[in-house]
Amino acid sequence: MTSTRDTRMVMIVDSEPAQQRFLAALVSRGGWRSVIAADTDTALAKLGTQEGMALDAVLVDQGAPGMDISEFVGELRRWRPALPLVVITMRNGVEVAVSAMRAGASDFVQKPIAPDRLLEALDRVVSTSGPQGELRPLTEKLRAPLAFEEIIGSSPNFRSALAIAAKAARARVPVMINGKPGTGKEVFARAIHSASPRARGQLVMVDCSAVSPGLIGSGLFGHERGAFPGAFDRQVGRLVQADGGSIIIDHVECIPLETQAKLVEFLNSGEVQMIGGSIRQSVDVRIIATSTSPLDKLIEAGHFREDLFYALSSAQFTLPSLSERRGDVGPLARHLLARIGGLPEMSSIGVTDDALRLLAAYAWPGNVRQLQDVLFRAAVGSTTDVLTSADFRAIEATLGGGSLNGEGEIAINGEAIGVTLYLPDGNLRPLEEIEADVIRLAIGHYRGRMSEVARRLGIGRSTLYRKLSDLGIDTAA
Repeated sequence: MTSTRDTRMVMIVDSEPAQQRFLAALVSRGGWRSVIAADTDTALAKLGTQEGMALDAVLVDQGAPGMDISEFVGELRRWRPALPLVVITMRNGVEVAVSAMRAGASDFVQKPIAPDRLLEALDRVVSTSGPQGELRPLTEKLRAPLAFEEIIGSSPNFRSALAIAAKAARARVPVMINGKPGTGKEVFARAIHSASPRARGQLVMVDCSAVSPGLIGSGLFGHERGAFPGAFDRQVGRLVQADGGSIIIDHVECIPLETQAKLVEFLNSGEVQMIGGSIRQSVDVRIIATSTSPLDKLIEAGHFREDLFYALSSAQFTLPSLSERRGDVGPLARHLLARIGGLPEMSSIGVTDDALRLLAAYAWPGNVRQLQDVLFRAAVGSTTDVLTSADFRAIEATLGGGSLNGEGEIAINGEAIGVTLYLPDGNLRPLEEIEADVIRLAIGHYRGRMSEVARRLGIGRSTLYRKLSDLGIDTAA
């Protein structure tokens, strides 16, 4: 249901006045007008009022008084089946999220609430122009950190990025990770910290896209009381909080130039000075920065400092989009389903080869994050322990350019999924190149477990390592 009015309306179901005000102010930034209901019974009663009939969405906190959240979702679906509903869960509320999704919730967000993610969720659930059903991304991801050997991928460009990341983890230098949204930048950043000598230290994350530009400097460096209007208390910055560990600066391209200058100074001196303060404090922290925008173009436009770029880029790599490594979709889907099956309220679930071929044919504009979300939705809605092509109808309907070839494999624009045997001129590729692709595929499929790779390929471990050296394959494992 999408409103034809200029201002959309959302009902906020929450009993805490402070939280009501916070959510109302937050959604208003996205052009929403809000209606408040203090409990679930009041929310259902409001549905039949003139105000309730004008609603475009419902936002409910899992702790709202009244009926169980899944029961509330079910009741709302009974009375208003098309009204989008977003559930706010606690930080570790995956169990609640799964139950709510099964009852008919449109999406969920976790506390602490990131403003941009909540607004994205509301915009998506009411949109009729964007991807629908299983192709509409969820707001949340599975956030458990992965070790490098658990990161799935066998394509050369992905393995190259993995090799740089693994090497950088053992060093103390700043790291810059580039890539489109959903390619796994945060996963790599967390893996770098976990594999580094700083693994026992704090890992702090700052999402610069979710903070007002004027407050990014305060968040990073901290501020003294009265340093600027609204600075009622002294606040320690995230750089100091991460002392002895690592800090992930997500969307570094959003940092304003004034704060960029302070960050360059910190990288040169290792000292933090609070905004409005005079004391300088030595801090030992490794910065892992991520960017979705090409920083070279921002430098040319004068929006990003060149000296900051070079200071952050002692180690730098770009993560390829999922469409650039289609051969990884199958192993990656199996791996993600194994993680989804381990969530509360979920059970082990498999996937058929036909379904994997279908998934590999899709372009995945939302990359790994979208694949994970699609699998999560399918697993939540499945009544069996194996996902089939029937569980991905929206993907099937989207594949206008994909078709099954004679061997039962999906071909996209003439390119088969898997190891390519032929050159564009119709001749066979050199055996060395095919062998290298098969070995890379095996390394990705068996998650870098080299003994298993050697066993499955029918060769000795020493022979495998010799081939890796001869073929110039870096496993980063």
